[in-house]
Amino acid sequence: MGNLIKVLTRDIDNNGGNFFLDFENAQPSLSETALWEEVNGVLLEGRVVLQQLQEYRGAGDEIRQAIQSPSVQGVQEKAWSAVVPLVGKLKTFYVFSQKLEGSLRLLLGVLTSSGSSPTQQLEQKQALARQFAHILHFTLRFDELKMTNPAIQNDFSYYRRTISRMRINNLAADAGNEVNNELANRMSLFYASATPMLKTLSDATSKFVSDNPDLPIENTTDCLSTMASVCKVMLETPEYRTRFASEETVLFCLRVMVGVIILYDHVHPAGAFIKTANIDMKGCIRVLKDQPPSSVEGLLNALRYTTKHLNDEATSKQIKTMLQPN
Repeated sequence: MGNLIKVLTRDIDNNGGNFFLDFENAQPSLSETALWEEVNGVLLEGRVVLQQLQEYRGAGDEIRQAIQSPSVQGVQEKAWSAVVPLVGKLKTFYVFSQKLEGSLRLLLGVLTSSGSSPTQQLEQKQALARQFAHILHFTLRFDELKMTNPAIQNDFSYYRRTISRMRINNLAADAGNEVNNELANRMSLFYASATPMLKTLSDATSKFVSDNPDLPIENTTDCLSTMASVCKVMLETPEYRTRFASEETVLFCLRVMVGVIILYDHVHPAGAFIKTANIDMKGCIRVLKDQPPSSVEGLLNALRYTTKHLNDEATSKQIKTMLQPN
């Protein structure tokens, strides 16, 4: 990895200190505008999704009362009325995950095309690299919020149990029941994952590789590892870090770094933790641990629990120790 960092640093130096991936202001070129606008529409929708997820309170009280008073019709109706619109929101989140997957695949198609090195691709297509980073940032933020909100699965489980009971009793669900059985099954699988958006993107990236057999897998994994390295270098180099206009960009960079590591770990056959991987894993973990613990615990947990190869025998004991929970 040392060599990659040297190469990366040399590229930065050769660019007059300007290989700074501008996550705050990069704008698309004329040829990138159509794709940028398409993805931008999805990212704007993502802001609304995050806002709705942040405000998601669940119907825990109504469900508890319904379970305690199974024969009181008014209590049952109150719980059902509370849950149906919430399941509508959960459906919106799930449908959005499919849109996000589509955007990721479009960006990967451009950022991994042959002809330039990964560093050149990211540097020359900064606006699209920035959007790729925004997708990863959204994904980790969504999963952090979902992980800390047990109401989501409780509400959906109650909804499915109630629908089943209605079918058994030949009762028609009201017009608000807009989730058919097939969709409900797919949503169940989605929300059963501890990190559903990350799983969606990991599966999409793996599928992108298998759907493009003419594109060497290295084009994808090198794009991911280079982005992880760029984030790490920007975070640990004061000269770059002071160019961030907002302190929020630090957390953005950290989330993106972790997101690309996880994607790399799922796509590369041997994963991100082996010595020959093009990621300075120890350096990335150190950068995370240099931040206030409250802001990075979720990201460290993402590396601990959503990667594929951390517990492989080939992973060094030092890396496993560094990622041990305190």
